[in-house]
Amino acid sequence: MTSTSSSSTPVAAGVLLGLGLGGFFDGIVLHQVLQWHHMFSNTGPPPDTLDRLQFNVLADGVFHAATYVFTLAGIVLLWRAARRDHAPWPARLLPASGLVGFGSFNLVEGLVDHHWLGLHHVNETAPADQWLWWDLGFLAWGLLMLLGGALMLRRLQGPRFNPAAGPQSPA
Repeated sequence: MTSTSSSSTPVAAGVLLGLGLGGFFDGIVLHQVLQWHHMFSNTGPPPDTLDRLQFNVLADGVFHAATYVFTLAGIVLLWRAARRDHAPWPARLLPASGLVGFGSFNLVEGLVDHHWLGLHHVNETAPADQWLWWDLGFLAWGLLMLLGGALMLRRLQGPRFNPAAGPQSPA
């Protein structure tokens, strides 16, 4: 890598894409396909009335809009970087940084929505005494993706790599 800006751009883009894809996976698979929970399904009355379902579907839509913005921002960063002259990126740089973003999404969303605010749980179709295990599994999955992606980035960039600053030149 020849400069910090050319090599850190795909990392930032990959993290944003990973955040967006993590949100889309959660919203599409867990909210819509499996219907395990909605954004606010564990708050107030159960979401089994038409009014509560409409409220939760709207909240899910706002959630999807936010994940769309992350994804779009990642694409814009990649597009801009691709239009500049730059050293070629390693092929695994984008998947590695995408794992960092996807894992980060799971950790933040899991800690904030499942544990701190109690807005919903991963699998509300399971018996309530099992919800914690599903939530902890979601966090573990996120942590594994984050650590795996960070390890891949470190191997690609060398021991002095800082994803926030890009690669460092040897002293």
